[in-house]
Amino acid sequence: MAVEQPAAGAASRRSMAVTASGRAAARIVGSRLHHVTRFGLYIALVIAIAVFGALRPDAFLTLTNALAILTLAAPLMIVALGLTIALVMNEIDLSIGSMMGLAGALCVVLMAHWGVPWPVAMAATILVAVVAGATTGIMVTHGGANSLIISLGMATFLTGVEFTLTDQRTIYAGIDAGFIALGQSRILGLNAQIWIAGALALICFLALEKTEMGRYMYATGSNAEACRLAGVPVRTLRVSAFVFSACGAAIAGLLLTAQSASSFSNVGLPYLLPAFAAAFLGSTVSHRGQFTVVGTVTAVLFIGVIQSGLTMLQLSTGSINLSQGGMLIAAVLLSRLGRRSGR
Repeated sequence: MAVEQPAAGAASRRSMAVTASGRAAARIVGSRLHHVTRFGLYIALVIAIAVFGALRPDAFLTLTNALAILTLAAPLMIVALGLTIALVMNEIDLSIGSMMGLAGALCVVLMAHWGVPWPVAMAATILVAVVAGATTGIMVTHGGANSLIISLGMATFLTGVEFTLTDQRTIYAGIDAGFIALGQSRILGLNAQIWIAGALALICFLALEKTEMGRYMYATGSNAEACRLAGVPVRTLRVSAFVFSACGAAIAGLLLTAQSASSFSNVGLPYLLPAFAAAFLGSTVSHRGQFTVVGTVTAVLFIGVIQSGLTMLQLSTGSINLSQGGMLIAAVLLSRLGRRSGR
């Protein structure tokens, strides 16, 4: 027995040493993985610019193309920012694409068919977005329904309203010139949409990062029950998240309609997947894989660079869709890895 005890003790110490070394190695790997996921989007953006610039230097690396990327990215940035606020609260809004289509159609119909001045038509459209978002939020929070299912049903409902208003026809007559100027005019050399998107990004950043409401939103997304017990108005915040998401989609739809000077069916449908891709890609740059305004804006620019580069290479629409789907899948996986490594 006197011989066996030291041997057993030595074996135990060796096992503890192996376990400790394994944990240390896991921490090192986790730390490196965290840095890769956190800075991967910035690195990917630089690489994408370098690759497309090398392949098409005469067209891609120009001021004209840079301004075009920013202009085309502006509506996506706005709708993605609204979606980011919903995702911060762990809610999913699949109605943003339909809300974009309805917003453009409603505003144009009010101007063209009923002679409503364009500022009033825009205000009425935003009000409809507030009502739609609040309705979705109330059904989710007070009705206890799943946001995925409810927002999908709301998307179908909003599309039905849009088709009823327009009879699925393109409307291009009777649109006020002042409204069109919102999507086509330039201010200090930049399209007005860029300034609007930048202003909204700044507002969202300040609201989420610098206000008590933003801190409550992040806390609710992390642990809603604990926030409720602490006296935080969780239901009100969750409803407001859907309102912000709907309003972002409505503003983006209005700008798209103003840019094209016409209203056509399903204008917002192509923006649904890229908006989610931008939000999830952007979450990879935060410390704990959280959804942030800075991350979303960076991801939108990355997606814009990719789309512009692929278009210049004259690739098919299917190839562009494949790239967007691949980015969304990669973004979700990287977001999960980022949260694990952050913990």
